[in-house]
Amino acid sequence: MTRYHVDQPDPHCKGRVGLLTTGHAKIDTPTFMPVGSLGPVKGLESDELQQLGFHLILNNAYHLFLRPGHKVVADMGGLHAFTGWPGAILTDSGGFQIFSLAKLCEITDDGVTFQSHIDGSTHFITPERAIEIQESLGADIIMVLDQCVALPADRAMIQDSVRRTRLWAERCQSVRRRTDQALFGIVQGGLEADFRVASARELVALGFEGYAIGGLSVGEGKADMYAMLDITVPELPEKKPRYLMGVGLPEDLVEGVARGIDLFDCVVPSRHGRTGSLFTASGRVVIKQAQYAHDERPIDAECGCPVCRRYSRSYLHHLFLVKEMLGVRLNTIHNLWYFSDLMRQIREALAERRFTAFRETFYRNRERQANRPASSEGEPERHEECHSSFHT
Repeated sequence: MTRYHVDQPDPHCKGRVGLLTTGHAKIDTPTFMPVGSLGPVKGLESDELQQLGFHLILNNAYHLFLRPGHKVVADMGGLHAFTGWPGAILTDSGGFQIFSLAKLCEITDDGVTFQSHIDGSTHFITPERAIEIQESLGADIIMVLDQCVALPADRAMIQDSVRRTRLWAERCQSVRRRTDQALFGIVQGGLEADFRVASARELVALGFEGYAIGGLSVGEGKADMYAMLDITVPELPEKKPRYLMGVGLPEDLVEGVARGIDLFDCVVPSRHGRTGSLFTASGRVVIKQAQYAHDERPIDAECGCPVCRRYSRSYLHHLFLVKEMLGVRLNTIHNLWYFSDLMRQIREALAERRFTAFRETFYRNRERQANRPASSEGEPERHEECHSSFHT
């Protein structure tokens, strides 16, 4: 059974520290979940993820339903046995992927008919089927099937998605059988404040073990996303975990925590690792740039990751240019360490009631990077869509 204990928030913000306990792990929150859509976080083994400080990862029910199939996973003993991951797992029901990846998608109150992005085969997923799939996969935390609307969208479409999301949430709640899995509801509502509030209140009334905020980081600006968090989070129970889905740039983690978010997931660390974009406290190092060809320094002199302790920027630059798979692995390890360490620093700042000062320092370091000449060192952060739609 999943339990959640949360301490009083920092009096100067809405951030709080907590402990999420599942049958497989104890997770200090706020925390970031690496994404392994098909099981693994690309290129990394389970023990490496644990050494980087992660105890909770995200797998995606949509992708695992298509390949290898949830029944295969169940026959192999469930996700933990199948993947060799001993920690906790959260599975996304696949609603976002169905609506964003499927070649054809037809939605009714009964469910969703869609064509696989892999081979064009046709499938029909109902709320009941979504729960059956996730119970077969055996994750610690599972999600209701929801309807995510691409932005911008008109109010009538968003209102209908909120209604359907509540209807599906009720059906998911009514058919669940396993008592060792926590089921989270998902708040929708686009950028419409009244719909967000209504969606949150309707889902809270159903009594889920946790609550996610979906339908953000899908093309809207950061100010709009943060405004929706300001509106939605106060409607969610203080003593249950709050999960911001598919959002995970460093500044989004800081701002999400400041607004009371406990859980995050995103493909950013691994996807950026594959493209050679490496995170540091003062911005990013884009390792493919020619300026690093003779750079003996580590990615970040203050970083404690195994990559920075051993390898130079020059070597990582070489690995990237020759398309050596080791380069992708090392880049991903560094980025995941950065995200894990950022969350550790955030938790410590909250526990010591100094989050406001931490937040100011976080932005001050990035401002120094942004004010440097363009050719001097990496590049400043910029807004990107980072929802975990497909690649891990």
